[in-house]
Amino acid sequence: MTLDAAQVDAAAQALLTAEAERRQIGLLSVAHPDMTLDDAYAIQTAQMQPKLDAGRQILGWKIGLTSKVMQDALGIETPDSGVLYDDMRFESGARVPNTRYIEPRVEAEIAFVLKAPLEGDVSREDVLAATDYVVPALEILDTRILRADPETGQRRRIFDTVADNAANAGIVLGEARHAPDAFDLRWVGAIVKKNGETVATGLGAGVLDDPVDGLVWLARRMHTYGQRMNAGDVVLSGSFISPIECPAGTEIAADFGAFGQVHIDFE
Repeated sequence: MTLDAAQVDAAAQALLTAEAERRQIGLLSVAHPDMTLDDAYAIQTAQMQPKLDAGRQILGWKIGLTSKVMQDALGIETPDSGVLYDDMRFESGARVPNTRYIEPRVEAEIAFVLKAPLEGDVSREDVLAATDYVVPALEILDTRILRADPETGQRRRIFDTVADNAANAGIVLGEARHAPDAFDLRWVGAIVKKNGETVATGLGAGVLDDPVDGLVWLARRMHTYGQRMNAGDVVLSGSFISPIECPAGTEIAADFGAFGQVHIDFE
């Protein structure tokens, strides 16, 4: 780590305030050009206790930047992860108030709901055995950090995204539930429509070749930071489409075929 405890706490507080006030702060990677991933995860973790103290509960975890296209765009070779909180959950068909987010976007994913803990050097078989069911899902993204620095033009780096809770803001779960081995998840895909027009399609194989491998990666990463997934946790395994911008008035519908459907509207 290159940041000291005071710098980590200051960055975490700035992000908490930005979230509460629905505004964006400057890029942390510009303010701290030598920051590392360890610094970024420390800032993310430092936001957890204040949120728990305010009455929020951990719903689960998200995995991001799993597709090769997104990794190449950011010049990285590893996914990232963030925390899901209970007040982020929306049911399929819900309407999101236009006062909730800054610049919401949506991605299509497969969510895993666990019935047993996952920790450390787990295998694919461990992930499947620990999974209660899988479900079609949408992730709502938002960013409390500017997408680009107005002076230098530098775009957000992975350090900014990780510190900002991997840009997570919400989760929408479909009603369909399936045993984790009921489908070959590599071939589970979705047709995503925005205001009735198809804007994205993708397959589960876009997520590290198999969404199950996303949870293998997450268990190992969390172990390095003294964390683990617990029974009852919801885990977003990573998007297999590019983010879709969702300004006010947007209606999103994702058709996963036999796997189920999920939709959300933005007021």
